[in-house]
Amino acid sequence: MTGGELTLGAVLVRLEEREGEITAQADATREQIAQLTARLDELCRAAEDVRITRKTLLELPDPQPPAPPAPKLPNHPAYQQILAVFATADAPLRARAVREAMDVEIAPSNINNVRLKLKRLADRGILAEIEQGLFTLPRP
Repeated sequence: MTGGELTLGAVLVRLEEREGEITAQADATREQIAQLTARLDELCRAAEDVRITRKTLLELPDPQPPAPPAPKLPNHPAYQQILAVFATADAPLRARAVREAMDVEIAPSNINNVRLKLKRLADRGILAEIEQGLFTLPRP
């Protein structure tokens, strides 16, 4: 035999070494597959949790915004009189008409006082000023 020739024993040794390398690679690949399978299972469970959460949230009724608190009427008899006038009115009113309906003395200061009260009621949302100086009860 020459140096370049392989004997049967050498070939068998080389095959055995190669088989060992392939087995080691297969074992490493199996381990990677096991790790990836575990990771895939985790991701699938997480995705299912998200689907369940989304489904649950979609089944919840839409929350209703809290009702705004009722506007507080100032504690003065004139405000009750003004609201009584608007309760019977069939059209928006100006300060002069409210003053006349309240049977208050005709004087510029009285009209201005009523106008200021109407503005306060409008600022609190109890009345609505539909145009400059013209007031009405707000529509629901």
